[in-house]
Amino acid sequence: MPNRAGAIHLFRIAGIDVFLHWSWFIIAIIEIGTLKDRYSSPVWSVLEYLSLFLIVLLHEFGHAFACRQVGGVADRIMLWPLGGVAYVDPPQRPGAMLWSLAAGPLVNVALLPFIGGAYFLAGANGGAHPTADPYIWLHSVLWIDIGLFVFNILPIYPLDGGQILRSLLWFVLGRGRSLLVATVLGFVGAVGFVAIGLWARSIWTIAISAYLVMNCWNGWKTARVLLKVEKLPRRDGFACPSCGVRPPLGPRWRCAQCTNPFDTFASGAVCPHCSARFPNTVCFDCQRSHSIDDWARAGGAATGTLSGAPVVIDHHPAGS
Repeated sequence: MPNRAGAIHLFRIAGIDVFLHWSWFIIAIIEIGTLKDRYSSPVWSVLEYLSLFLIVLLHEFGHAFACRQVGGVADRIMLWPLGGVAYVDPPQRPGAMLWSLAAGPLVNVALLPFIGGAYFLAGANGGAHPTADPYIWLHSVLWIDIGLFVFNILPIYPLDGGQILRSLLWFVLGRGRSLLVATVLGFVGAVGFVAIGLWARSIWTIAISAYLVMNCWNGWKTARVLLKVEKLPRRDGFACPSCGVRPPLGPRWRCAQCTNPFDTFASGAVCPHCSARFPNTVCFDCQRSHSIDDWARAGGAATGTLSGAPVVIDHHPAGS
């Protein structure tokens, strides 16, 4: 996934920062050059390429706003040669995840009547000749929107369709197993893309295949960790306020000061080795942090307010 290294900050809308990766310019020059024979003026080639990324940007904003609607965090979008990435963190519930993912392709569906209407209206009224640049541009933008929608809903992880499938399986199989199944199907889809890329001698298709494989591999590893976490014995009386899952028993947290593992719920969020006191406890399942009081209230238990000077670093889950 692209990161902020070498990225250009374009603007900020509704608390969401939009970045453009530096490699976008290189690919833009190449791609715009391939469109020069389609139009009589290179201005329309540039406009078509910019239209592609405008649609991609709106798609990613769909993910971001839907994530916020269900109580998640979304504050960054990155545009890069393979499209766009919305860095979203929805609540770890299948319904919240499903809506956050489905909102992106739904933006493409919502754009279709406007783009398609303009294209067919121009043709029906004779306002644009089939060889005229504006008519060709509308035709291209229409198929860009349709193509992005079809590509993204393919049930191949980590595309939107693959993650939507994972969210639906989550209702039945649970968080870990659903991700495991989705990544296996993603590997199969990636192999298919490799075959298509080799047959068509398409560098872009092979690049997309590599992107799919890397994300499927990371998803596979995450799924195995989730399955191990799901099998851990759980403590009664406490629950994560964000995802509602009970915390595991045993010394599963590591002190940020002395690095020793300890059971934060057995010791009242105080490290028994160095007496460091922590204001928040990280959830193994959703990675959100909450105070022990909030964990207790969510779990139906009563506890007093913790006293003492808090530290600024949360203690994090220790490796098992």
